Amino acid sequence: MAVDAVMSSAPGATQSKSERAYAWIRERIESGRFVPGYRLVLSQIAGELDVSVVPVREAIRRLEAEGLVTFVRNVGAQVAMVEETEYAHTMQTLALVEGAATRFSAPFITADDIERARAINAQMIACLDDFNPHQFTELNLEFHSVLFENCPNPHVLDLVHRGWNRMRVLRDSTFSFVPGRARDSVTEHENLLQLIESDADPLTVELAARDHRTATLDAFLDYQSHHKPRHT
Repeated sequence: MAVDAVMSSAPGATQSKSERAYAWIRERIESGRFVPGYRLVLSQIAGELDVSVVPVREAIRRLEAEGLVTFVRNVGAQVAMVEETEYAHTMQTLALVEGAATRFSAPFITADDIERARAINAQMIACLDDFNPHQFTELNLEFHSVLFENCPNPHVLDLVHRGWNRMRVLRDSTFSFVPGRARDSVTEHENLLQLIESDADPLTVELAARDHRTATLDAFLDYQSHHKPRHT
């Protein structure tokens, strides 16, 4: 511990360990090894990484700011639980901010960007028959990043990133529940690309991007309504 304390006092050392702890925890959350509700014990994580609890605490605070970790009284830090209502609120918010970001980004999207987005969408189509929700999710983010990353408003873009970070914990299970939604999604992707290519009215682009996001929410809520346990 004394050695670790000395190392932590060196310029940049604590930041480096904090970054390592952050990446380590986040990878396990995103891969599903740390499921929603999983308790994050600082001392155990510190032992795994051979560091003090200080950089682990810093990493967990950062993950909390991103919505991936919550603190529960008498429990401590745990991977965020996402209830149906919270999921709906997150998706509704993401639909609004991502729709706006896509609208603002559209004038700056080049023909090369469109070609790249189509190539990603083709990969998504190719993996539908042997469906892998995690792979589809990663490609989905890659596709949409092409459409919103050129947004010139950094505040709107930051809100989009926060929304996606929050959703990463859930997206695999969403597409697992409603795989048919994945097929509709890739069709809507092409529609978005055609709107941007044709210099469609900015509001039309924004609404199409927004409707695309809320359609996934609607499919999930429809699934939930038909699979809730019956009380007798």
